[in-house]
Amino acid sequence: MSTPLELARAMADELVALRRELHRHPEIGLHLPRTQQRILDALAGLDLEITLGRGLSSVVAVLRGRAASPAGAQRPVVLLRGDMDALPVHEDLPHDWVSQTPGAMHACGHDLHVAAVVGAARILHTLREDLAGDVVFMFQPAEEGPGGAEPMIDEGALEAAGRRADTAYALHVISSEHPRGVWWGRPGPEMAASDEFTVVVRGRGGHGSAPHRTLDPIPVACEIVLALQATVTRAHSIWDPVVVTVGTMRAGSAPNVISDDATLTGTLRSFSVAAREQAHGELVRVAEQIAAAHGMRAELTLRLGYPVTVNDPAEFSFAKATIVDLFGVHRWVDMPDPEAGAEDFSYVLQEVPGAYVFLSACVPADPAGAPDNHSPRADFDDSVLPDAAALLAELALRRCPTLPLVGSLPD
Repeated sequence: MSTPLELARAMADELVALRRELHRHPEIGLHLPRTQQRILDALAGLDLEITLGRGLSSVVAVLRGRAASPAGAQRPVVLLRGDMDALPVHEDLPHDWVSQTPGAMHACGHDLHVAAVVGAARILHTLREDLAGDVVFMFQPAEEGPGGAEPMIDEGALEAAGRRADTAYALHVISSEHPRGVWWGRPGPEMAASDEFTVVVRGRGGHGSAPHRTLDPIPVACEIVLALQATVTRAHSIWDPVVVTVGTMRAGSAPNVISDDATLTGTLRSFSVAAREQAHGELVRVAEQIAAAHGMRAELTLRLGYPVTVNDPAEFSFAKATIVDLFGVHRWVDMPDPEAGAEDFSYVLQEVPGAYVFLSACVPADPAGAPDNHSPRADFDDSVLPDAAALLAELALRRCPTLPLVGSLPD
């Protein structure tokens, strides 16, 4: 019997061709009709139960394994997720598969993710006689925003197999940081929660020659910026940090005019639910009370983004052990600290235990100098696709007969 890795390597050319076709025709957001249709074409002929999204261009496919489960055991359900969407970035690469859509690019490698999950579906379909459970393939739009995981969950993606998934796995390719083919990750918090805020300081404008007749919002806004930086370093543990970045500051229309108001916008990143909730309150308190001290008002609007991405320790240990077993310990690197970016697979991991890991698809020999994800020059080596597809398939195969999970890393 062929192994998942052998099957993946045999279909490498097909997976690369699929990835490059997706790369040529990127789509952005919740509605990706061309990408959705290409996924359906790639899954055609497989014995799958397919459901399309109602409010977004998602694809959910269920594969029923044919192997018998242990006597008295509930059939496991494993979910494998691949995000589908591109970014509003104009590509600056010389490949013949460069984006044909001006202003849109698969600059974060989601085209590789789709191809990897399609590959896993084909592998598991071939091996379905040995699959003692059911697998849900979750093809998700809008990871880059406004978020596709939540609406897919609301439409029943986690229950697509007839009952809720027991565990969920996903991977993310990176165009830099480590040499090609290296995997990494960490248990517990792996990626940050990311929220956006807007603060409007309401003053009273006037002539720059007579500031005493005005309520100047600009120095107050500057004071709020500095106070926020002090707050996150003094009110939060260094072991559970919060990062506040004020990215824009807008006020005024002329050098000799004091404006009526000043507006700040920024991001808040955190790595635990408690720190996130505490920081939300601090944003309001700092802005409102500093403005009040100067006889003004501050209005804060908070737009909640994705929550913290948290790897279940047991599922992460299982995923890491599988990677080391498949590819060797030399291809694994422990991730010492969480990544401050955010990811909407976090919504799935809030509902079911699972693991999310990274894979380097770095092209140059020196990853330190390679353009990072989201760059118009982010380049991904699609030779990693067989490994990505094989890992996802192997996780499903190994995970199905082992509920509840009791395995751990080998010595």
